[in-house]
Amino acid sequence: MSMADRDGFIWYDGKLVPWRDATTHVLTHSLHYGLAVFEGVRAYKTVNGTAIFKLQEHTDRLFNSAHIYRMPMPFDKATIVEAQKEVVRANKLESCYLRPIAFYGSEKMGVSPKGAKTHVAIAAWPWGAYLGEEGMEKGIRVKTSSYARHHVNVTMARAKFAATYANSILANMEATQDGYDEALLLDVDGFVA
Repeated sequence: MSMADRDGFIWYDGKLVPWRDATTHVLTHSLHYGLAVFEGVRAYKTVNGTAIFKLQEHTDRLFNSAHIYRMPMPFDKATIVEAQKEVVRANKLESCYLRPIAFYGSEKMGVSPKGAKTHVAIAAWPWGAYLGEEGMEKGIRVKTSSYARHHVNVTMARAKFAATYANSILANMEATQDGYDEALLLDVDGFVA
């Protein structure tokens, strides 16, 4: 199933919109230059209802990532915390994955994002074990990648932003094309990243 073709709602710039209507223009600044900050958050069904794991910590890191990249956030932390709860409730989810993301819009083109609006979207959907239930039960095959994790001074490794994942994507492609399930990256000093 396509990620774009689902029922439900996405919180987009302050309001819930139908999933299929949460669209962004192809000339969006972040799509071309890779500057979007995001989090990957899990929510779990508990005896007391759905619990979003480390919600405040993930929200703090999202805002810290935006700060590192000088991306002005159009909403405060409390609003984003509540929005994550709202999108889980609106989609009637118990255990799920949440993806809050902040990105620059299509108001301008060029390396500098100055003049581009910051947008915030939060999606939530059911997503089981990252490498599947079989991987959890039987284990997975991992290849040590020929790619090294970026040095901390190259891309500000404390921030979680879209462009840094290109390295991980290349490592994953290398591993899976060689018959493995996932890649293991080492840092530039040879330590597990």
